[in-house]
Amino acid sequence: MLVKDAAARLYESSTVSLKNSNNCIAKEASERLVGPAITECAPLHVLVVDDDQQMRTACCHVLAQKGAHVSEAGTLAEGEMLLQNQKVDLLLLDLKLPDGGGLALLEKAKVLYPDTAVVVMTAYATVSSAVEAMRIGARDYLTKPFALEELTAVLKSAGQRVHFDRESRLLREKLRSQTNTDGLVGRSSEMQKLYRILSKVAFSTHPVLILGESGTGKEVVARSIHFNGPNVAKPFVQVDCSSPFPIWIESELFGHVRGAFPGADCAKEGLLASVSGGTVFLDEIGALPLDLQSRLLRALQEKEVRPMGGTQARPISARVLAATNRNLAAMVEQGKFRKDLFFRLNVVNLKMPALRERRDDIPLLVVHFMAKAEKEAGVERTVSDEALRALVKYDWPGNVRELENAIERAWVLSNGLTLNLDDLPISLQDLEVPLREELTIEPAVETIAQPDYKSSSSNSGHIVPIAEMEKQAILGTIRMLNGDKILAAKLLGIGKTTLYRKLKEYGVSDEFEGPILSVS
Repeated sequence: MLVKDAAARLYESSTVSLKNSNNCIAKEASERLVGPAITECAPLHVLVVDDDQQMRTACCHVLAQKGAHVSEAGTLAEGEMLLQNQKVDLLLLDLKLPDGGGLALLEKAKVLYPDTAVVVMTAYATVSSAVEAMRIGARDYLTKPFALEELTAVLKSAGQRVHFDRESRLLREKLRSQTNTDGLVGRSSEMQKLYRILSKVAFSTHPVLILGESGTGKEVVARSIHFNGPNVAKPFVQVDCSSPFPIWIESELFGHVRGAFPGADCAKEGLLASVSGGTVFLDEIGALPLDLQSRLLRALQEKEVRPMGGTQARPISARVLAATNRNLAAMVEQGKFRKDLFFRLNVVNLKMPALRERRDDIPLLVVHFMAKAEKEAGVERTVSDEALRALVKYDWPGNVRELENAIERAWVLSNGLTLNLDDLPISLQDLEVPLREELTIEPAVETIAQPDYKSSSSNSGHIVPIAEMEKQAILGTIRMLNGDKILAAKLLGIGKTTLYRKLKEYGVSDEFEGPILSVS
């Protein structure tokens, strides 16, 4: 079914009971056109500018059905007048208008409303026009003729981005004046569960075992337990159990007498005995040597400690908190960690969620780290929407610590009052590369005559041109996926616009399910 045909029927009947050649209801396609994201937050204000009245009416009808506030214009002048009088969240713009080029309207829209999402469509596609549209600020570029599925995906993505940008700005404004406590930031369900447990264990004296990947904030949780408890005025000390010098760890925990080992020129009291009523935080307890695990277990059971080389035991009343990024249960099975010590420390178990498991908290953490940097530098800055999207999209193998380092890096490299995508680490910038690269892919040759799809460089004696290999890869992938071009584009790592342009160049688009559709 052609999009133009659907537009004509919508225009004549003002209904969505259209059917395509396969007898599918057009309403289903219209629901996919924008998707549920457009009604998840406040309604979008959408402006459709196209000189084709039937196409314009169809788009307006579908968008209005999904809850958007829609305006329409058929000329450049009408579009400019509407932009002057109202805020626009999403602009669906035809580049070829009767009274001028759409790029002028795109530029004016980005000046008036920098956050407006723009989807450009044109039947006269060139690489230069695509690059110029993206440079000015268009987020998507559709080449006519295009498939209904492609328009569906583009508009849905644009709507989701607009809502994300809107919510992130509101969040930044709301949190800028707020302060957090104890360095714990987050409102996700995982963090809410953690807060409930912390409120209970802070006033107990039982050992707590904090588990989680590196960088998730295990030390922050340990400090929160101590400084929210009744012994907040007592010391909080940390011991790194991953130190390569076991004798240092033993001395720190249990103390030593003079002459206990070479270099022990004076006696030292261990932290377990000296931190009376305070907290001893054993960081990376999974790295503690087995012999020291035995001594620690004995100290916790007997509530007393004897220094290295000494004979007199000292009572201990310190609370012990331990943390590790290792799987202690598996280490117990392997004989690398004492089972009795594991049970002794595992009275209360806290599991720190990885940052990728609580992406909703990333904007809050960004605001927190930005406020911290602003306080130190005395300069107020913000984060661009594009950069914030990349921050939320990234998986953060280093978790919260990596996020903080990324913000610090961007702060140092930024030359303005806004941290942009280019200021972030390369690993985050790469998330946007496919969108940029699809504008620069050009065929190696302009025409290809009757390729032999069964031949390959491995069983023939002649060289296969790169353009020919590219064509075979594209056509073979689409066939393998039973004509699903959208999924094929994802698997091939190219943009949907690029895929449809390639198929048009090959002149074989009608071979597959869902032929390229015309909108003009």
